[in-house]
Amino acid sequence: MTARDARLHAFRSDLADARLKGEVTADRFVAGRPARISASVADMRKAPRPDAGVNTQALFGDDVLVFEHVEGWAWIQAERDGYVGYVADTALGGRDHAPTHVVSVPRTFLYPGPDLRFPLSGQLSMGSAVTVTGAAETRGTHYALLSSGEAIISGHLRSVAEAAPDYVTVAETFLGTPYLWGGTSGFGIDCSGLVQLSMRMAGKNVLRDSDMQAATIGEPLDPGPDFAGLRRGDLVFWKGHVAVMTDAKTMIHASGHTMMVSREGLNEAVARIGYLYGGPTGFRRP
Repeated sequence: MTARDARLHAFRSDLADARLKGEVTADRFVAGRPARISASVADMRKAPRPDAGVNTQALFGDDVLVFEHVEGWAWIQAERDGYVGYVADTALGGRDHAPTHVVSVPRTFLYPGPDLRFPLSGQLSMGSAVTVTGAAETRGTHYALLSSGEAIISGHLRSVAEAAPDYVTVAETFLGTPYLWGGTSGFGIDCSGLVQLSMRMAGKNVLRDSDMQAATIGEPLDPGPDFAGLRRGDLVFWKGHVAVMTDAKTMIHASGHTMMVSREGLNEAVARIGYLYGGPTGFRRP
């Protein structure tokens, strides 16, 4: 049997994804049932318990496969990045409508109708996928009407066929967003979540965790003495951390030091982080 990363392959000793039959050992194999995230943000946990750690999050409209549904919990795999975890079953819905648009601003609101004075009915993060069925205008504000019957500011959406030209510019829109371990949304995000969501909005799906990103995104890079070969868009990795260069000397990252998405000089970060965790472990150019 080939070793498999349990973060990216659904297998346990008692149950596994049918696609892994012959590759892993399990008592039973099942085919994943298609579903879609219907919560604004769904925590994906290490175990089916509310006190279990959060490894990552899925966003509204994300397609998933469900392998088990027991006592209020679903064991799922996200189709976009392959991540496996447990979510509350209340976060799941059907794939009733094909998404037409994605949220293109860090955060936005849902309204029960096309009027910003209505009480909110929800909120969505950048990257959330919705189905637009119509349009409306109220007092000069333009709204997209959704399949759910709700309304959203139309300027906060873009077509699913569009992509941002520069993922770093996307990352920069998150400046000041709170740091959240396991976070992948505009409400709270971690270092690799920032990289993943920003690249996703620029049309490139990448893996979730920093060690996965350090092994798979783009090509390895030797920046040379004093990191002189770095440029905008390059990635800098430490053990368990990743940052994005915004120019040759400055980076942006979801920082546990400031507890928010922050800009920082690379040399300053290397000195600060090195005290506890050592120097950079690698560089990559997407």
